[in-house]
This record gives sequence, C-alpha cells and structure tokens, in this order.
Amino acid sequence: MIGAGPGDPGLISLRAVELLGRADAVLYDYLVNPVVLRHCRPDTQQISLGKHGSGRLWTQTQINAQMVELAQQGATVVRLKSGDPLIFGRASEELEFLSRHGIPFEIVPGITAAIAAAAYAGIPLTQRDTASAVALIAGQEDAEKSETSLDYAALARFPGTLAFYMGVTTVGHWTRQLIAAGKPADTPVAVLRRVSLPDQTRIQTTLAEVADVVARERLRPPVVFLIGPAAAQTDWAWFERRPLFGRRILVTRPAEQTDDLARPLAELGAEVLVQPVVEIRPLPADVAIPFSERELRQFDWLVFSSRNGVRCFFDALAGRGLDIRAVGQARLAAIGPGTAEELTRYHLRADLVPSTYQAENLAEALAHEAAGQRFLLVRASRGRDVLAQMLAAAGGQVTQQVVYESRDVPAADPEMVAQLRAGRIHWTTVTSSAIARGLVRLFGEGLRRTRLVSISPLTSAVLAELGFAPAAVARQATMAGVIEAILAAEGAG
Repeated sequence: MIGAGPGDPGLISLRAVELLGRADAVLYDYLVNPVVLRHCRPDTQQISLGKHGSGRLWTQTQINAQMVELAQQGATVVRLKSGDPLIFGRASEELEFLSRHGIPFEIVPGITAAIAAAAYAGIPLTQRDTASAVALIAGQEDAEKSETSLDYAALARFPGTLAFYMGVTTVGHWTRQLIAAGKPADTPVAVLRRVSLPDQTRIQTTLAEVADVVARERLRPPVVFLIGPAAAQTDWAWFERRPLFGRRILVTRPAEQTDDLARPLAELGAEVLVQPVVEIRPLPADVAIPFSERELRQFDWLVFSSRNGVRCFFDALAGRGLDIRAVGQARLAAIGPGTAEELTRYHLRADLVPSTYQAENLAEALAHEAAGQRFLLVRASRGRDVLAQMLAAAGGQVTQQVVYESRDVPAADPEMVAQLRAGRIHWTTVTSSAIARGLVRLFGEGLRRTRLVSISPLTSAVLAELGFAPAAVARQATMAGVIEAILAAEGAG
C-alpha cells in the first residue's frame, strides 16, 4: 500500500518507485498523478478505480475484492493512493480486509496534502511563537456516524495550525462551528488547491469569509484549508514565483528525448505537455552497420549530427558483437554539445564541435583537412545532404550511413488539438526542421493560437516558409537555448 504524495510525481519515495517497478498489478485512485505509473513495467496491469462524475467509480467492496483476488493469484499488487495512505485514505478498511484473508502487505508512506500545502505555499505549520501544534481534520466525516467526533471547542482553543481536508462542500458548517466555539472570525486562512501541481492556486482569506470565497470561486477538490496565525505568511511563497509558473508549454520532441527539455521547464514552473511529432526507430544492427570491423577501421572520421545517431550507432555496434575498439583511431565530430554529451555516455570525447551548431558550420570546421580523408556520416533516414556535399567538395571521401528512421507521428492526441485550438497552450517548442513540418501537418491553423519557439535560424526559416513565424528563436541551438529564448520573451530571462 503506497502513498503517491500530493500530485508532483517527483515527491514519491524511492521505496515506492522500487515497488512499482516490481508490481504485476497497480490499483490507483483518480487523484494519483498518472506520471507516477511510468515507474511500472510495460506489462504491469494498471487499474484505474474511477473518478467522481466520470465513468465507473469502484466501491470500497469492489476494491477490497480485487486486491485479494489478484494477490491470491500470486500477483505482486500495489494499491496506490494519493497523499499518505493512513491519513484520510480509508486504508484501515483495506488493511483489515487483507488481514482477514491472510494477505501479507507493506505500507509505504507518502507526503500528505497538508504537509505539501505548507511547503509549497511557504507556510510554516509550526512556528515557535504562534503555532506549537498541528491538527489534521476531516472536513467531511463518515455519513453513517450518528454524531460528530469533532470537538469544536477544543479545536477553537487549539494552540497551532488547523488543516482541514475534504472540507469544500461542508466549509460553511465547520467554519460556523469554529466561530461559535470561540475561534476569532478574523483568523487567517490559506486555501490551497491542487497542491504541488503547475496549476496550484492559493487564496488568502479569513475564517469568517472562507465559505463565501469557496462559493464565489466555485472551488472544487482537491483543496486543503490551513487555519491559524501561521497561515498568514506569504513572504515565502516560492512555488508561484518561479518564472514560468502559470505557463503551459507543449514539448514536441520524440518521446524518449523529452526529459532534457521538459524537466527544466517544469522546474521553472511551467505545466509541460508532451506531444511527439516524430518518432525514432533504430535500424537492425546488421542494417545500421553493414561494415566489417576491418572496413570500419578504414574511416578517419566518424561524424554525428544528432544524439540519436550516436545512440543508435553504438547500440548497433554492440548488437554486432563489437565495441568502441572497432572504430580504431577514427576521430569523432559532433554537430553540437548535446551530441558531444551523448558520446561521453559511451566513454568517448568529441575531437571537434563547431561553434555554431548546424551542418554548414560542422562542414566548414572539417573542410580544411578534408582532402584525402575518409568520412563516415552517421545519420537519419531523412535530412539535408549539405554536410556530405560540402565535405565531398573539399576533397573528402564520404560514406553516409543511415542508422535510424525518423518517422512522422500519424495523428495528434485529440486533447492537444483541442488545447491548441482553444488557445490554452502558451508556447510550443520546435527543435528541428522535421518537427516544424510535422507540427504544421498535425495542427495546422491551431498553431496560430500558440507562440512557437524555434531552436535555430534554419528551423525558423522552415516555419516561415510554412507560414508560421516563430515568436522566439534560441541564440544557441540547444535545449538550454530554447528555454532561455522563452524566458527572455516572457521578460524573465
């Protein structure tokens, strides 16, 4: 039984990640961030337990029965809950059922919503002068209870911070009860919704006004209410002050290459959406490297124009039963720092990286000693031939070898199409000419409702040719350059 935390997938524990990787089946609640499920094996059975107001919602009886059935079949089962399982997570009912059926279990704690709300809002739940204790309170008790188990008089006198969970629909009731029991009407309240997620919202109000605020703003769960003097603290609200907070950015790189752009954007506060426009398919080893070891050793230069080329070439080399010794004394050229960095993962260092990261500049850097040299250009199934042409013109002997296919994704996620058309995506990244063409093919006029950020003048020229001028262009053709261009355009650079 695992707590997934409040929403940010980075807040899950290492133990939880380890167990998700072992799971044969995962039963997860709707408040669990689905990104967490990436830690599962591809063959893990993932069972959504439904969402209020949307499709089938599993009953507690059905959840209990499913857990036991799977476990009795010999499966390793993860019951994945948002927050912490033992804090308002109905874990006791499930643990009792498992115990009754002799099913062994482990409980992995998660970060509960009140703790996360305080941290992500910069509110100290305990404070030396004003808050010596914390109380976690259910704003909505079990409907089958004959009377409340909350002592509002004791809560009104409580010497610290009150954290109300599940209190949206009953906010009028519990605020009136607290005030009637003597809690000052002007007690500070911080209302935190969707804690730790890119669209987290915070409202500062008072105990007397919070019910009206909830009604006026039409707030819906998940919401945590922090009540007490410490809740007035706003100076440390770091989360909302990040430079890209509130911005929704669409990353369009191939699925396996999104992290080096998506992760830093998210750390800067952006809500990152992913829609690959092209997909990468490595060729079989014998097709990618049709050379004998003796033939490979004849090349003076191996020239790489992408990270994909590096990875697919050396993986194919291993697939042929060879290793880096097969390339002999060949020198290595990389089109840019990202490609050079990929070489280091194979314990290799680029001998040449041009100062400007495009094919023409790489060819110019190699041209002065190209005469009589043998070049192996490692490339994709599509792309410009300018590098090969310039090296051949300079007297080089050029062999081009395709090691992977670059294919267009056939269709976009309908949700991404709808978001673009509605103008809800602030920026869309364009990190190659192929992606530029693919974006226009997939989204067409919808791209006029977003701002495009281009990785290079070459990519910008392709966009302009297609009728979509970028709003920002990276000064350096790197992922860091793309991010800097967005920050500069937002006035945050």
